[in-house]
Amino acid sequence: MTALALASTSIVLAVLALIAFGPEVAAAVRRRLVRAPAPDPPVPAWDPGRELRAERRARELLAAVVSAEELAMYDELGFLSVAGDGRDDSGYAYLLYPHRPIVAFDAETGELLNEYCVGFPDRSEPAAARLPDADDVLAKWMSLHGSERELIGVANMHVPGRQLDPDRVRRDLVRLREWRAARRARAAA
Repeated sequence: MTALALASTSIVLAVLALIAFGPEVAAAVRRRLVRAPAPDPPVPAWDPGRELRAERRARELLAAVVSAEELAMYDELGFLSVAGDGRDDSGYAYLLYPHRPIVAFDAETGELLNEYCVGFPDRSEPAAARLPDADDVLAKWMSLHGSERELIGVANMHVPGRQLDPDRVRRDLVRLREWRAARRARAAA
């Protein structure tokens, strides 16, 4: 009986040990058998050359999409102006600055109406936190042309002056009027 009791006790202890420690042992075996995925490559340090190449590609894309007049406006003034509803007679328009809010203004009086905050983050590279300037302006331009109401509907709306100096925006509106007048004069000559 002693041998039988010893064998029974050994079997019971083995089953209890399997129940108690089995999942941990199985997980350890799986970890050893399955290789861990390779760690993500380290994020490279900021590379000004990469930034300049990205901006050059962004400007090329902007040039391929917008009109020659809009491209000249962006090159000379640093922003774009887009008519509301895609029509010059809508009565309002927008100024598109890189990485700044979209500013709505009355097209006839120049009165500032609203600032619309929207963001277009660059998710293509972990090191890049934001799009190149020309890509950001193009994203706003495309969104306004594609679905103005939807973009304005999801944007955070603020009164003028919340993020941009209203005097600076007014100076930019004067610069825009002068720029357009000079282009018309050159075209007429």
